[in-house]
Amino acid sequence: MARTLATQTEAELGGARSVLVMQRRDHQQLDRLLHRIAATGGVERQETLTALCRLVFPHAFAEEAVLWPVLRRVLPDGHELTLRVEQEHQEINELFTELETTESDTPAYEELLVRITALLRADVRDEEDLLLPRLQQVMDVAALRRVGLAWMLVRRTAPTRPHPVVARRPPGNSLAALPLSPLDRSRDRLDQLARRAPDRISRGCARVSRAPAATAGAVEHLPPLRRGEDPSTSA
Repeated sequence: MARTLATQTEAELGGARSVLVMQRRDHQQLDRLLHRIAATGGVERQETLTALCRLVFPHAFAEEAVLWPVLRRVLPDGHELTLRVEQEHQEINELFTELETTESDTPAYEELLVRITALLRADVRDEEDLLLPRLQQVMDVAALRRVGLAWMLVRRTAPTRPHPVVARRPPGNSLAALPLSPLDRSRDRLDQLARRAPDRISRGCARVSRAPAATAGAVEHLPPLRRGEDPSTSA
């Protein structure tokens, strides 16, 4: 029986360059950020939520663009296994999109955070207990490291915001990275400055941030960015 990644050593997972180690490292950082969000408020919590998004969405994008296609290729039940996680990713995207337009000092906002936290933790367990151990069974260390390199390169240039309309599978999601990543990252910088700057500058940054947000919203509806989508993960 396949062992969960959580109980294996780094050497057992293929070393620091293995995609399994990289995945688990992100999951551990995710756990730390979720604990910090639960324990803080105000600007610190918003900063931590930004850090969470900059972890979660590039991580998931790299999975959907690189890792899950490999699983579908090497496992006979790869489609069913990856579809379950893609459905979780879709729901997380939709909840984060709703969170962005909900007042942060309301019960509705807190309820969304609870649902997001539960889904993120369920997603980690599905990956570490089910999908990735199956991949470990059929791929040698050299292959895991090659996949790890591709995963890392995609993750570094991936969008950092929720985009529930974009396909969860290639080619749509791969095409989405080029226009959406710079838009997302410019919004991240503007929003961070808005939280830290004096009121007059903060309001200006917030206004400027709306432009790339509107552009990203229009871009993600382009038909090529929706190609490859399974109907169950369509927004």
